[in-house]
Order: sequence, then C-alpha cells, then structure tokens
Amino acid sequence: MRKILVTSALPYANGPIHLGHLVEYIQTDIWVRSMKSQGHHTTYVCADDAHGTAIMLKAEANGITPEEQIANVKASHEKDFAGFLIDFDNYYSTHSPENEHFSQLIYNRLYENGHISHKDVEQLYDPEKGLFLADRFVKGDCPKCGAKDQYGDNCEVCGTTYNATELKNPYSTLSGATPILKSSTHYFFNLPNFSEFLQAWTRSEGRLQSSIANKLQEWFDAGLANWDISRDAPYFGFKIPNTEDKYFYVWLDAPVGYMASFKNLCEQKGMDFDEYWSKDNHHNTEIYHFIGKDIVYFHALFWPAMLEGAGFRTPTAINAHGFLTVNGEKMSKSRGTFIKAETYLQNLDPEYLRYYFASKLSASVEDINLDLEDFMQKVNSDLVGKVVNIASRCAGFIHKNHGGKLALNLAEPALVQQVIDAGDDIAAAYEAREFGKAMRLIMACADKANEYIDDKKPWALNKIEGQQAEVQAVCTVALNIFRQLMVYLAPVLPLMSEKARIFLNIDSLDFASRHDVLVGHTINAFTPLMQRIDKDKVAAMVAASKEDLVKQPQIAHAKAEPSANSKKASKSAEQSSEPPALIGIDDFAKVTMTVAKVLACNAVEGADKLLQFTLDVGEKDAEGNNKTRNVFSGIAKFYNPEQLMGKTVVCVTNLAPRKMKFGVSEGMILSAEKDGQLTVVTLDDNIPAGATLA
Repeated sequence: MRKILVTSALPYANGPIHLGHLVEYIQTDIWVRSMKSQGHHTTYVCADDAHGTAIMLKAEANGITPEEQIANVKASHEKDFAGFLIDFDNYYSTHSPENEHFSQLIYNRLYENGHISHKDVEQLYDPEKGLFLADRFVKGDCPKCGAKDQYGDNCEVCGTTYNATELKNPYSTLSGATPILKSSTHYFFNLPNFSEFLQAWTRSEGRLQSSIANKLQEWFDAGLANWDISRDAPYFGFKIPNTEDKYFYVWLDAPVGYMASFKNLCEQKGMDFDEYWSKDNHHNTEIYHFIGKDIVYFHALFWPAMLEGAGFRTPTAINAHGFLTVNGEKMSKSRGTFIKAETYLQNLDPEYLRYYFASKLSASVEDINLDLEDFMQKVNSDLVGKVVNIASRCAGFIHKNHGGKLALNLAEPALVQQVIDAGDDIAAAYEAREFGKAMRLIMACADKANEYIDDKKPWALNKIEGQQAEVQAVCTVALNIFRQLMVYLAPVLPLMSEKARIFLNIDSLDFASRHDVLVGHTINAFTPLMQRIDKDKVAAMVAASKEDLVKQPQIAHAKAEPSANSKKASKSAEQSSEPPALIGIDDFAKVTMTVAKVLACNAVEGADKLLQFTLDVGEKDAEGNNKTRNVFSGIAKFYNPEQLMGKTVVCVTNLAPRKMKFGVSEGMILSAEKDGQLTVVTLDDNIPAGATLA
C-alpha cells in the first residue's frame, strides 16, 4: 500500500469560488478518490491563502478586520467545495500557528545556510495611507511620452517599461496623495544558489510535464534572479524573525500552507508528519501538488528550492492543468458564462459538472472547454441514456417477477469478464490523470451492456409464457455490468454511486470489488439515480450570472481624487500643452486597425498594471491553422481579466513587435481616455475577427 499526500493550490481569501477554480479541485478530488478506491493510503489537504495587502485593503473596504474577512471567505469556500463533493481530509488556513511555525523555520534554516540576503530598495510611499505602494497602486505621467494616468511599470500609450519611481506627477490610487521616495530594507531568497539543483530536479523523470519543464528552461537560460520575500508594515501576514516591521511576502507562506494543513491533520489524527516531509522518507511516501499552469514558477522553482535549502524533501511530482473556457471563449460576465460555484449549485447537479470535466481532462496542460450545449448532450447521453438506463431497464423485471433476486448463475460470464478486465486500463488511466480516456473506456463498457439488452429484448421475452427465467438471466448479466460501471465511476460520481450501492444492496464499490459477481443476490427497489439536464435550468444559471454582474458594484474607471498639489500640477500641464499636430490621410492609412476576439486575458505576474491578451485577428499560419497574437496592455487598473474575456476589440496589427520584460507584444488594443477614465473600445460580437476598420 502506497502512502500519498495530495494538495490543490490554495484559493485566495478575497473572493468566491467559480467554475474556473473548480477544474483543479474536481481534478484533484477524482484522482484522490480513485487512489483511495485502489487501496492506497491517500490524504488530501488544502487551505485558504489568507495573507497579503489585497486582503488587508479588502477588509478595510468592508469595514471589518482582516481576520473577519478571511473567516467569512473561508466559510464560503468550504460551503462551495462541499457542494461539489470535494472531499478534503483537512481544509485549513495559512493564517495559523502551524503556518507561522514552518514559515519561520524554513526562513531561519535558509538564513543559517547562507541563502538569504538583504539590500536597501527605494520605493514610492503613500504618506497618507502610511504604506509602500506596489506598482498597481501608483499612476502618473509616462516619463517618455508624457501620457497621463499610466501605471507604475509600463505605458499603455507608447509601450515603454520603467520603474514607478520614474513616473512624472505620480499619485497614489489609494488616497490620491503624492507619493514620496522612501528607502526600505528588503530581504531576498537567493534562488540562483539552487540553479544547478533545480535544472536537475525539473528534468527528473515524472517530476513535471514535459511542456512545463521546457518552459522552465527559458527561465534557466535567462538566468534566475533573487526573489524578494519581504514586505513592509502595514501588512497582513507573519513577521520575519529578528525584524521589527518586515513581513513574509504572501507567496512565501502560501505553499508552506501545504505543510501547515497536513501538520494540523497529523495533530488531529495522530499521524507522523516527518514520515512525509523528512528527506529520509522520500522513497517511502509520495507528495503530489495539483496546480494551474499560471503558478508553475512558484511551485517548480521557488518551492522546491526553499524545501531543499531548509532540509525538507521535495514533491514527488507537480501536476499542472490548463484554464477553463466556456463555449470556446474565456469566461465572460457580460455573457453570463463567468459562473460562480454558488450560482451553479442553485440550478444544477454538481455531478453533471464533475462528469463533464472528467470527460475533458487529461494529463496535459491544455485548456479545457465547457461547451454548454455539449455539456447537456454528453451528460444526458452518457450518464442517463447509457449508464442509468441499464439499471432502470432491468430492475423492474427482477422485482416484479423474482422478488428482487438475481439469477443463481451468470448467463454470459465472458461478457461480464470483459468489463471486469477493462478495470485494469481504467485504473491506470485514472492514476495517469487521463480521465477523458477513463470515461471513454467506461462508456464503451456501458455500450456493451446496452447492446446486450437490445439484442436479448427482455421486455419482449417477458411477454412470453415460460421465459421469465431467461429474463432474469439477461437482467442479472446487465445489472452485474452496471455494478462494474459504478465501481469505475465512483471517483467521479460519489453521490450517484452511493445511491447505486444501496440499490444493489452491496457493501462496497471499491476497485477490488469489481472482481465479485452478483448471483443469487437480492437487490433493493430501484429509485431514480440521476435526472436529465433541463435546458431551462442551464439558461437560468446563465441568466443568474448576468444578474449577479448587475448587482456587483461597478469597478470605478476614474482615478482616485488627487491631492491639491497633484491637481495643481495637472492643471498647469493641461494649460501649457500644445494642440495636437494635424496628420494627412496618408498617415492615417498607415495604421491597420483589425477586429480581434479576446480568447484569453490574464494578469501578468510581476507587473501590476499589465494584462496579457491572446487575440484571434483572423490570421492563418502556413498550414492554414488559426494563428493568434500575444498583446500586452497596461489597463489592469481599469479592468479585471474576466471583464474582457470573450470581447470583440480593435487591435492595431501593423505595429512592429515590441520586446518587453514579460514577452513580445504583437499589437496594441485601442482604448478611449477622458478625465482619467479609460475604456477599451469594443465592437458588436457579430463582426468577424480579421475585419479591418475603414
């Protein structure tokens, strides 16, 4: 029996769970349940990521303490996860004594081993709020082109990257005050010390998916940099040992939350923490992290380096998954496809989504698509039309004619054995995270059962005098196959499988039980196991998601009210500005403005004001396949990524590609600006990608 510890990434404690989050937790839960079903001692822990400036400010805006803020969100998260049948062995919080202990322990060991350094850093400081400002909280005039209201790291107008300290006429978006330069000592984790270790570790067999390992190689080639792990007070988090006003950056104590949650469980259950986390035991136990592809940098570089430097074992493997699209596009609040877990549960059965995700998930990091029409068709066809149909077609004959008792022998043992033998491949597919393959194998078994029933026609036999024993024999074969199907589907459909277990009157549906056959066995009366998806309920869920958007407070596009000094400076600049120079039609004709569909929109790690877009501009590659463009835009202050997912926008497509710190930008998205308000230009969704504005 293997001993396995499994984690999912920690959701941040400042917002609700949505369907995009659930891809990961459903994937992990299915894997954990399948490993438990196969007899392995498997433990699943998680926690809320509960520290950082964002939570401190969110609590302030809500008029509550940070502790109250994270407690409220944790309760909401746990309710949503329970609604989707996510079966954690422990769900905890990074704001815990265990997390503080391990964060400080790891830091102290790193410090003692020479892996921590510090240096003075000059930052902008808000004298009214009394805190240092991250780039996303500073705006001002671009130091190169003079464009107003630009973020602290990149100009949206001319594309120049810079430090926030270089902005002209800067102001704090939190208070409107003019920030001042202030020096502060920052603490760094010396990641380059682990470059050789990490290059070997990331290429170890089975440690990472090959595409992830290849992506990490780009960072190795560019050279690893020291990682700033400190933040200045005021900050909601844990103090760094032997400092007065320095706190651990949230991303340091977030992965430590895996250890803390497990330690808390060990204290509850009398388990041995060191059995899993000690280097001496890394061959005896296994640790797996399930994460989204957007946080690979932290989990595959910083985290194993921290563990190695502090004398702990590293994960057995890190399993990354892609993002969720809905109807082929990024989730959209305007379309009602940015669906919260709570909204889904008010309308639909959670096992519908668990099965659909399972049918789409594989071991790759490719994005998966929730096509709502396909969702309805697949669930209704596979689960109701194939699996449940077997039981509903046969149970009545057994109860009506035979008092619920199955035949004493299997009429078709070879057919049942085929389904039993398929269990080896299904179990292997589950372990390899090839859930889509597992579902296809299961449905192939369901097809065999239904073909058998259709061939034997028990409903017709039942009308013939003296054929009732044959009907019993046919239904016994079919119900035995149904039992095997529920064994295989139990990790995906825990509620439906429990109903099936009661109906079949058996003790277990674990993987080992698939070798047993039910003969001379009495079953219980059949009750409906799953209803078909009602199209109206899907429509109601989408409509409710749109309504929820309306109820949300609108994100202000206007900048915070500046201080008197910044107002004066701004007014002076406006009065002295020259009228714009006129251009001719030939100059205008040089600009190609192309209709583009936003396929993806994500925040850029390390750049507070940038959003990264994947755009369909109607281009094809040499083989005729659709070709997308990568575009960076400094509009994160005005928009959350989900607000722009699926939108139709205008992109200047004949700009020369611009190499930036975070990648190459291949165009510019048009926006309109007035009085500090910025709005992305959007078009009717019916206009095709690739059309040009004339």
